[in-house]
Amino acid sequence: MDPLFSNLDLFLFSLIVGLVVYWFMSRKKPEPIPEFKKLDTPAPTTRETSFIEKMKKTSKNIIVFYGSQTGTGEEFANRMSKDAQRYGMKGMAADPEEYEMGELSRLSEIKNSLAIFCMATYGEGDPTDNAQDFYDWLQENDDEDLSGLNYTVFALGNKTYEHYNAMGKYVDKRLEELGAKRIFDLGLGDDDGNLEEDFISWREQFWPAVCEHFGVEALGDDSSIRQYELKEHTDINMNKVYTGEIGRLKSFEVQKPPFDSKNPFLATVTVNRRLNKAGDRHLMHLEVDISGSKIRYESGDHIAIFPTNDSALVNKLGQILGVDLDAVISLNNLDEESNKKHPFPCPTSYRTALTHYLDITNSPRTNVLYELAQYASDPKDQENMRKMASSSPEGKALYQSWVLGASRNILAVLEDMPSLKPPVDHLCELLPRLQARYYSIASSSKVHPNSIHICAVVVEYKTGTGRTNKGVATNWLKNKLVTDNSHKSTVPMYIRKSQFRLPFKATNPVIMIGPGTGIAPFMGFIQERAWLKEQGKEVGETVMFFGCRYKNEDYLYQEELEEAEKTQVLTQLNVAFSRDQEQKVYVQHLLKKNKEHIWKLIHSDNAHIYVCGDAKNMAHDVQTALYEIGEELGGMTRTQAIDYVKKTDDKGRYSQDVWS
Repeated sequence: MDPLFSNLDLFLFSLIVGLVVYWFMSRKKPEPIPEFKKLDTPAPTTRETSFIEKMKKTSKNIIVFYGSQTGTGEEFANRMSKDAQRYGMKGMAADPEEYEMGELSRLSEIKNSLAIFCMATYGEGDPTDNAQDFYDWLQENDDEDLSGLNYTVFALGNKTYEHYNAMGKYVDKRLEELGAKRIFDLGLGDDDGNLEEDFISWREQFWPAVCEHFGVEALGDDSSIRQYELKEHTDINMNKVYTGEIGRLKSFEVQKPPFDSKNPFLATVTVNRRLNKAGDRHLMHLEVDISGSKIRYESGDHIAIFPTNDSALVNKLGQILGVDLDAVISLNNLDEESNKKHPFPCPTSYRTALTHYLDITNSPRTNVLYELAQYASDPKDQENMRKMASSSPEGKALYQSWVLGASRNILAVLEDMPSLKPPVDHLCELLPRLQARYYSIASSSKVHPNSIHICAVVVEYKTGTGRTNKGVATNWLKNKLVTDNSHKSTVPMYIRKSQFRLPFKATNPVIMIGPGTGIAPFMGFIQERAWLKEQGKEVGETVMFFGCRYKNEDYLYQEELEEAEKTQVLTQLNVAFSRDQEQKVYVQHLLKKNKEHIWKLIHSDNAHIYVCGDAKNMAHDVQTALYEIGEELGGMTRTQAIDYVKKTDDKGRYSQDVWS
């Protein structure tokens, strides 16, 4: 039988294959060269990351960096950069996350230059998310020479927290260590007192010092300086108009991971129930579904939620300002080089801006009153508004009583000053952005990987003027009802990671102290410890100290807690009902009552202590109780006891998730 292929056939076939391969290889070979060259010379990115080039290009000599979590630091930075103009200088506000901070050493290339840092502290002495990289850079670069840098720092913090203004203090100290020149003292803003007042007092002394340092004359120009100009859209495709999205247009219609602060996930509300059995307050338990989002969380993390303002408030504002709320507008930055093109996503309608993007429920800050004063037709109103924005004792007292003491929001200010008629676009420019609200997650991802639980109290109170003020987020959440018809309630959210974590070793005992809604993260911890036991793991003692007002009213999660005690997931459950007897009993009293056991767990058994809830009183009183236990059972002086508790904190065995 003849072979299928002769030798000649095979030779020719091989030759053809060889030629084809050679042709492919030789054709492919030149291609990587231009590819490589293209990679080797990246497009210049100076516009995005070089603040020096931007300052030179726009003749700016002052740059104000901000570390901001809730928007106040950014707001103060914008005010400082605007101020510069009043003093014959040119300023720009900058997010350190967007720029190459290694360029600080080059600031001396710009004549009469100055860097101002408005730095907020988040949680337990941490940098804000947008200042984390800058913080790391400061820590890691010991050989950096910043000798040509003039700087000053204003810190934003809260005295009720143990690490008061830690970030601002660190930036101030570290820049000096690296050779920079501090041209004005560190300012400390205390949000437990009056942050606005602290800022104004510092700023009023700061600018004259700057003028003196650079030998410049203040212009004394008190006119209002607009940062944005209004553009009204009469003929626009409505598909190009923002309707509440935080970042990307249509992001709520087309959801794409990863989800974060600029791209929140719309989570469906699956449970919304009242937790307390009686009483005037409304405490609620919500569950949101994160299926399909690829969102991961750990017990102790925070869920950030973007709420919307009450439509009744928005309508009243529209009425009093005599404006068509559905007019479509853009506010465009007059500084074309600025990274911030608009104060909020544009184009949009006034209704959307006042509902989704602007904070209309908090008391307006003094700069808002100052800038709006020009629109009051009554000279007395004008004088009072300017006075409240000054640092005079009389002005501060008036702002404290008339605005803060009476809890007047912008609507109340407009209602109580009938001569004040500002244009709505200027008001929209001045009002701060509505911020996400953070809640401690009340579930464990080990047990609920596709669901996040929230525990919150609805905020509602009467003001000094007889009005009823309502908390934006909690009232909005309260109305997020679970419906079984086609409309499902959704909540725009993302996760903020936390250091509030169960010990790595399950055998370590844990002591959880959380009255009221401070119980939230501990529900997640209890679920996780139960899950670990189910996996056959050895789990250390789990001790809970919970406090509420009345057993029959607001004993939150009573059934779950008692069940956990029955199954020995909670080895000890201590509950303080503060008002069920004549003498008030709080969690710190129960700690003292169990002092021998607590001391053994902390001192001998390497227990981890967790405190969640009110920072001002409870967290402070709990710490004092621990000092007293250390003195009594550890034979220590108060100083030694304080030092002992601090050491447990340094070792990551004392964690707080507190708010004021």
